[in-house]
Amino acid sequence: MSGFSVVAEGLLFPEGPIALSDGSVIVCELQRGTLTSISPAGAATVIAETGGGPNGAAFGSDGAIYVANDGGFHFEMINGINAPLGQAADYSGGRIQRVTLDGKVEDLYTEVGGHPLRGPNDLVFDGHGGFYFTDSGNVRARDSDHGGLYYALEDGSAITEIAYPISGPNGVGLSPAGDRVYVAETMTGRLWYWDIESPGVLRPGSQFYAPAGGTLLHGLGGYLGFDSLKVDVDGNINVATLFGEGAVSTISPQGTLLRTTPVPTHDPCVTNIAFGGPDLRTAYITSGGRGLLYRADWPVAGLPTLYVP
Repeated sequence: MSGFSVVAEGLLFPEGPIALSDGSVIVCELQRGTLTSISPAGAATVIAETGGGPNGAAFGSDGAIYVANDGGFHFEMINGINAPLGQAADYSGGRIQRVTLDGKVEDLYTEVGGHPLRGPNDLVFDGHGGFYFTDSGNVRARDSDHGGLYYALEDGSAITEIAYPISGPNGVGLSPAGDRVYVAETMTGRLWYWDIESPGVLRPGSQFYAPAGGTLLHGLGGYLGFDSLKVDVDGNINVATLFGEGAVSTISPQGTLLRTTPVPTHDPCVTNIAFGGPDLRTAYITSGGRGLLYRADWPVAGLPTLYVP
């Protein structure tokens, strides 16, 4: 890989990048509790104060940004790395938020089936009026939540739990044809998929005792974990990879690890990737632990993201 450069620094645990056509990038600052716009020159401007822990973001068909808010993490500096270490003391509850570009924030979903959302993490729109999102749950000193995969309508009228329980589901993405949904688990370093029968309806996999009926696509070896992900035009899944040197792992739709792309500065908290530029071959990578947004040339164009202006 070539052409790595730092676009912005000093961010408070950036996540959820969205690359816009004008060259700017919107990121979630998870620790700061904001949606923040980064200009091509690296200047940061707060769009909205979301509170809690904005983790993943995506534009909806109405021009608003939909945010998976985990309610807030406790952060500590460990060997120069800003690390999220479980549920914050001022945890404010998990929710899906709708944020307009003039800074208005509303909570769209806070529960499903009478159960509160605990730690929404990432989301992806499907072009059929809805979006898939993960809820990682939260970790506390003596217990933790189960996680799951959900489907919700953009207009706020319906939300459904479609795969549960899953162990720390994080990144979520759709295949180019929209017929498969991928989910990355954080601590296990496993990438799962479900075939989609219709919007929000999954076909069960065939692997014995697989979590929530999923099918294992790839599992990392050693002490490595997965964060958020994006899919490229070849159908490869590009997953931010935690705990090692800090990298993005590219996995084929057949489950082969094609390459591992480390960031220039060691960061065990590389959190996400987005594709931009006129040919969608510019990768924007969030280095959460060091508060950086990188720009890099990428060998395969990203899958166009729905609704991005």
